[in-house]
Amino acid sequence: MNVQATTPGVAEFDVRPVNKKANRSFYAKRVKIHPKRAQGAFRRLKWIVMAVTLTIYYVTPWLRWSRGLGAPDQAVLIDFEHRRFYFFFIELWPQEVYYFTGLLVMAGIGLFFMTSLAGRVWCGYACPQTVWTDLFLVVERAVEGDRNARIRLDKAPFGIAKLRKRATKHALWLLIALATGGGWVFYFADAPTLARDLLQLQAPMAAYVTIGILTFTTYVFGGLMREQVCIYMCPWPRIQGAMLDEESLVVTYHEWRGEPRGKHQKSSTGARLGDCVDCNACVVVCPMGIDIRDGQQLECITCALCIDACNGVMKKLGRPANLIGYDTLANDRRRAVGQPTHYRLWRPRTILYATLWSVLGLFMVYALATRADLEISVLHDRSPMFVALMDGGLRNGYTVRALNKRHDERRLHLAIAGLPGAELTIVGQQGADIVVPPDDVRSIKAYVRLPTGAVRPPSTDFRFVLTDAVGRSSAQYDTVFRGPE
Repeated sequence: MNVQATTPGVAEFDVRPVNKKANRSFYAKRVKIHPKRAQGAFRRLKWIVMAVTLTIYYVTPWLRWSRGLGAPDQAVLIDFEHRRFYFFFIELWPQEVYYFTGLLVMAGIGLFFMTSLAGRVWCGYACPQTVWTDLFLVVERAVEGDRNARIRLDKAPFGIAKLRKRATKHALWLLIALATGGGWVFYFADAPTLARDLLQLQAPMAAYVTIGILTFTTYVFGGLMREQVCIYMCPWPRIQGAMLDEESLVVTYHEWRGEPRGKHQKSSTGARLGDCVDCNACVVVCPMGIDIRDGQQLECITCALCIDACNGVMKKLGRPANLIGYDTLANDRRRAVGQPTHYRLWRPRTILYATLWSVLGLFMVYALATRADLEISVLHDRSPMFVALMDGGLRNGYTVRALNKRHDERRLHLAIAGLPGAELTIVGQQGADIVVPPDDVRSIKAYVRLPTGAVRPPSTDFRFVLTDAVGRSSAQYDTVFRGPE
């Protein structure tokens, strides 16, 4: 790569955008991208987002949250062994999987909303692929130098110096990838205990396999494939086209201001040139290898590093900033003809997404706030459906499951309602009181008997009622009493 300075005070880069719009084909051998480090407001924002997201990922499994005696004290825990999900003060059971469904739907709608407002800001700032690729690039720059030094190193013959730098870089990448895989498995077991077991080679084989798989994928995706994951493996670039419209904020090159581009204020014919000095600073910092001056492109992840690079050049030249900037396509056209600009953040699609997200969020909050700490489920015996007794009465059998979501033992009373004359008995005990251990389920076998005169064939609806006299909470389950046709 040659660096020239034909425009006073501005470094001009002899660089070709790897993924230039006019040169794409259905298949082409990958040309490695060496993005130059950018400096500016958006680069600082990306550093902050990267630091926050990585801190959340690595630190969260180590946070503690007291839930009482006998309950795990890890703040966020996916406990497959006991079939629980813990998130600070929230505890979810397997039958409450609809909460996870709701969260996934909210995440999808939120992504639609953000994209319709400001393009692929998720991709450019918070997507794990972007965050870990940025982290790997930090390591690469620290070991091999910035763009020019990395290109020279690629072209240099293998020697001790090159081997040492490459080995150091890949060793650090593997350590980061290993920490990533290790960080993930800590969400599925008590983190301090699992860490000790891993070091002592006493952890379950599933933990080692998971760490190995995630180490491999993190190393390959973040260190080797990089932009290829976004371009060829991720479906979101293809979907985003349906989410954007002319009022969406996107990274935009103001062609009306920058063209015709040139390295001097006037062309050879004497015509005044635009503000773009064709220095390629926007190209050389792009992690996706595109030229934003070609217009909107599938590969653009809206990281805005080209804005920082161009603003730095404009500042040196004493020209207004934001030749490349966040803008809407509609406003770009208005600026080109001198019309006043305005932003329509609230449009039918953004209102729809925001409304759906808010309604679903409120429903989730309400459901969590009002969820019962006591549940009952009943399964009618299939064979026999009923038993005829010697006195002419009928008996039905049921399997009753009482679920106690609290972290203390509870004495519950089981009764039936809506079946006049019925008698309830529980196998193996006297009376209808049952004791359920803390945060557990107890199954019992119950029989309901109806005398001869009370039988109404073929079936009668009624319900089981489970009551906690101390906590004043109750649960009920509708079922049927069956008899002959």
